[in-house]
Amino acid sequence: MTAHTALEVTPLHSSDHADWLRLAQGYKAFYETPTAAETYQAAWDKLMAGEEVRGLGARVEGRLVGFTHYLFHTSTWAPRVCYLQDLFVDETVRGRGTASALIEAVAQASRAAGAQRLYWLTQTHNARARRLYDRVAQFQGFIRYEYPLLG
Repeated sequence: MTAHTALEVTPLHSSDHADWLRLAQGYKAFYETPTAAETYQAAWDKLMAGEEVRGLGARVEGRLVGFTHYLFHTSTWAPRVCYLQDLFVDETVRGRGTASALIEAVAQASRAAGAQRLYWLTQTHNARARRLYDRVAQFQGFIRYEYPLLG
C-alpha cells in the first residue's frame, strides 16, 4: 500500500472466498492448527450466513488483504459483549494499518450492537501483533487454558 492506496473494510462477500481461504490457511499455519478442507468450508458458510459469526475483509484496490471474524455473546456481567475471534493480514501489507483498521471496524460494529466490551486472545509469542494490541487495547493479564473435550 502507498499513501495513495485506499484501504477499505467491509463485510466479507461471497466473491472473497478464494482470497479468504488463502488468508485463513495462512492464519491457521501461523498458529500451527491443522485444519481440514471441510472445516474451512463450514467456517465460510457460517460467515456467509452472518448470524452467529460475522466477518469483515480489508481490501486494497479490491483485493482482500486481511480479515477478522467476530461474534457477540452474553456474559454473566454484561448483556452483550463482542469476541474478536480471528484477525489476519497478508504479510505483504503488514505494518501499514490494516490490522488497526480491522480492529476499529469491529469496535464500531460492537458499539452499534450495544456491546459493553470487546476482547480477543493471542499467543504470547505473537510479539508483532502484541505491539499493536498494547497500543489499541489494555492487557488484562489473563492466561487461557483449554480443556480437551474430544478424543
